[in-house]
Amino acid sequence: MLGIDDVADRVGSVGFRCRECGACCRRVAEDSNLVIVSPAEVRAIMAATGMTWNEVAAPYPEFIDAGNGGEYTLAWCIRRTNEACIFLRDGRCSVYAHRPWICRTYPFMLVDDDLRVSECPGLGTPLSPRETRTLGADLCRRQAAEAAEEAGVRAVYRGATIPPGGRAVIDSEGVKELHG
Repeated sequence: MLGIDDVADRVGSVGFRCRECGACCRRVAEDSNLVIVSPAEVRAIMAATGMTWNEVAAPYPEFIDAGNGGEYTLAWCIRRTNEACIFLRDGRCSVYAHRPWICRTYPFMLVDDDLRVSECPGLGTPLSPRETRTLGADLCRRQAAEAAEEAGVRAVYRGATIPPGGRAVIDSEGVKELHG
């Protein structure tokens, strides 16, 4: 696992400055703005907005056959309209202070010891050492949070039962049956 300084060095070599264009929040392809969130991230947004779980989050759109006429998925996503994330308002994020890790660290992501970089018009702009360290630390925290969520999902999955003919989301908190 990479340390903060290693990640910061890699981010600094790429460079990035958000241009506040909102392109990452808009749907330009089927899953272009699909933001996977943990239950903790959903709850933080709920607390900040007063919205309900179902107003904030939707099941990850790919379901797996449970073998009993039911199906399940293993993640939640921020709800979207046909055009954009529901929290994009007047070109700005309305939950910026509570935005999920994916949004906080975009266009960067750590996959094992590899820094992945998504397409973004803000790439290539030099960052200060403080900015690279902050982003490096955020990427390391995101990686740890995602690993903890994955471990929680695996633990729940081992004992999960999907209702026959039902639909559910299996997350680190349990099996959440979908209605409607």
